Amino acid sequence: MLRSALEVEERTVLRSAVCVVGGGVAGITLASEFERRGIDCILLESGGLGANEATRDLYRGENAGLPYVFADGCRSRFLGGSSNCWGGWCRPLEDHDMTQRDWVPESGWPFDRSELVPYYERAHKVLQLGPFNYDVESWVSAINRSDVRRIAFSTSRVMDVLTQVSSRSRLSVVYRDLLRRSKYVRTYLHANVVDIETDPSTQVVRRVRVKTLSGRSFSVEATHFVLACGGIENARLLLSSDNAQPCGLGNGNDLVGRYFADHPRLTLGKVRFKPEWRKNRLYDTKFHYLSRAVSAHNTYVSAQFSINREVQKREGLLNSLIWFSSVFPGEGTDTAGALIRMKHRLHGKAGPGSSVWRDISLLYRHPIVTGSFVAARLWKPQTLVHTVQIEVVCEPAPNRDSRVTLTSERDQLRIRRVRVDWRLGEQVKRTFDRSVAIFAEELRSADVAEVDLVRPLEGREWPVVNPTPWHHMGTWHHMGTTRMHDSPKYGVVDRHGKIHGMANLYVAGSSVFPTFGANYPTITIAALSLRLADHLFERLKMGEALTTASSLSI
Repeated sequence: MLRSALEVEERTVLRSAVCVVGGGVAGITLASEFERRGIDCILLESGGLGANEATRDLYRGENAGLPYVFADGCRSRFLGGSSNCWGGWCRPLEDHDMTQRDWVPESGWPFDRSELVPYYERAHKVLQLGPFNYDVESWVSAINRSDVRRIAFSTSRVMDVLTQVSSRSRLSVVYRDLLRRSKYVRTYLHANVVDIETDPSTQVVRRVRVKTLSGRSFSVEATHFVLACGGIENARLLLSSDNAQPCGLGNGNDLVGRYFADHPRLTLGKVRFKPEWRKNRLYDTKFHYLSRAVSAHNTYVSAQFSINREVQKREGLLNSLIWFSSVFPGEGTDTAGALIRMKHRLHGKAGPGSSVWRDISLLYRHPIVTGSFVAARLWKPQTLVHTVQIEVVCEPAPNRDSRVTLTSERDQLRIRRVRVDWRLGEQVKRTFDRSVAIFAEELRSADVAEVDLVRPLEGREWPVVNPTPWHHMGTWHHMGTTRMHDSPKYGVVDRHGKIHGMANLYVAGSSVFPTFGANYPTITIAALSLRLADHLFERLKMGEALTTASSLSI
């Protein structure tokens, strides 16, 4: 059932076995599993089926750290969540990403990657990916094209890794019919959770209070509750639910909102390929992203580079991903920005203050730039490439002082807005510098290309990057604010995602990541959600009884 909360009677009390707050990747994955298993579930989504300015405004807040955009254009507050502005990139975390590393303080997960592997395999079906295979050589052999070739380096310091790309990344489109026809899952749109109410002990959640932007209020009671609102909103909702605990739910050790992380991304150099490598598509994002030429088994793939794990350990580096990005005529111009905004409007991503008529006028006044930019994006003629850049995404180290807090300003629902203070330490700078330097040395040694690198980052301020939704240092991977750990002294949730000290409140999504790797988080979000669905199914099957009120007035 797919229904608008605007149709729910005032002061109604809805009941279910599980209540999931948030209809993004985590929420939809959970809901689809509950439907398959016949578990009564209510899914509450703040937005509707498309973007809405009033709903989008609920995401806005203050930035107090590095120049950073975290609301307009990089999150989508409607059914499907951030999958509506996701590129489809999927690569599981590696063993190395989840283990404790002596040179990375507070690193490691409370369980091994082997426990996630079965769920990664199942996540392939959820995200409509190809076979669970990330071996570069097998994919290159299956593609079997002369312009899709691996680079053979002279040492093992640099290795190539494979990424699969979902061509059906908008989960609201993929799963809308399932949610509409579901027998066990009731999905309510325009349903904003404004408070989490507990019993007097604050150990059992009794209900969540729901409000629409039109002012209608009702509540949902359940046996188990799951917050699946994203890396910022999960923390915001816990912090703002402060009636019983002034510091917020799950925040007895002042950890909710801390360890906020994103994957920083920078352009750190340019390459001049030797003739035999100029047309290779495998490692260039402009030529491999959703390209039929770089696909096999009905699946799009791409490849990147990473620094060998032993080198990381020896030099005290974090993980990273490196790739090439060709630059076509018109890129970086105001005209290109207008074209990108026009595309993003189709997906509900354009931020406030962007006028469609102003953009149309700009395109009309610069037809040559408009035409060449569109032609380059559509047909990608390599003859028009005038430079090739090196782009690097770095793993952020856990940082307790990088955090999400609340301000005194309130949104239309009377919830305090967020302040995001994103911080990155010197280890991240060193990882950028050394990773790209090693990569450049290996490219030269293999006679693949000449490389010009930018000035090293260590010892100076972070480069000033104009923070817009389409150009800034982050990648919109909001992580870490309700981190997972076996001990409540070091984590907000336990290994199953349950908040420490609470009986029936769970958190899903990348906010539970304790360390982050350099890979795209979506497939790990889906895998963790499948794992949580199994856990909740077992708890419900055991018939665990919780002391919840059967009927309370609103």
